[in-house]
Formats: sequence, structure tokens, C-alpha cells
Amino acid sequence: MNIFISGGCKNGKSYHAQELARNMSREKSLPLYYLATMIPTDDEDRARIRRHLSEREGWGFDTIEQGRNICEALIGSTLSGEKVSPGGVFLLDSVTALLSNEMFLPEGTVVLDAAEKLAAELSEFANRTGNTVFVSDYIYSDGRLFDEYTENYRRGLALIDRTLAALCDQVVEVSYGFKYLYK
Repeated sequence: MNIFISGGCKNGKSYHAQELARNMSREKSLPLYYLATMIPTDDEDRARIRRHLSEREGWGFDTIEQGRNICEALIGSTLSGEKVSPGGVFLLDSVTALLSNEMFLPEGTVVLDAAEKLAAELSEFANRTGNTVFVSDYIYSDGRLFDEYTENYRRGLALIDRTLAALCDQVVEVSYGFKYLYK
């Protein structure tokens, strides 16, 4: 079962996603993977990654760091050195960071069509695995206008979120710790 989870920052999306993925893994006796998509750029990012790793400790996740080209995660290895099984259960956290990595490259290049490419890759990933929990941030309710690149990013994330919502078996919004099932 593929599941799409969206919601605001610090509302409990990741924790809920971890519970869902762990339960799916246990029910089907499948390997459990955490797809970490953040590419750290400063000490704050590295501290956040350390915190997330400690929060997942004991949950049974084998972490895969894949900040770009997400389908390559299916042919690689985990941080523990294990070969990835595409038949496992995957928690991809987060779509938001993945799009940022694909759109805003380290050398300063902006890839304006990154969202279309990523939507296709995530669709392929979901179809190949069949058991992925996707986590994305809801960033659409701000009424102000942003610069061209930020607006392009927001439109791109909306495209990806709509693509995943249509593709997934379940769609969940997490808001202030409450879960709303839409599909």
C-alpha cells in the first residue's frame, strides 16, 4: 500500500509516517527502510539529522540516504551496508526536501522543470515498491507572493503532491497531531 501524508511543519507527520511504515513492515514481514532525503548544508541541518536518527532508534528502520535521483535508492545499499530490497517498506521523508535538492543544485543552478521529472520518478518509485509512505509539507496556505523561484518551487511541490495523492491508496493530512483521512 502506498500512502501520501501531508501537513504543516512540526505537526506530527513524520511520527505518524513512522508508525504506518513500521506496522506495514511487521504485518508483511518485510524489510523497513527510511529514505532520508535531506542533504545537509550547515550545522543546523546536521543537528536535525542526528535528532531524527535518534528518534528512529529502535524502530527497525535501515536508513538510505538519497537526496537526489530517488529511484537509484532501489539499487544501492543502506547505511548499515545491506543491499536494498525493492520489495520492502519505504518511508520517504521528505518529498519537500527532495524537490529542493533537485531544483536548487549546489553550484547555484536552478532546474525549473525539476518538479515534472521528480513527479515521474516518484510515480515510478511507488509503482516499483508498492509499499511506500511519502511525507510532504503543506506550504500552500500563505497568502503572500514570493519571488519567481519560490513560486515555481511551490507550484512544483503542488504538482508532485497531486500526483502522489492520485497514485496512493491512502491520503492523510496531519494537522496539530490530528489525522484526517481523505482517501
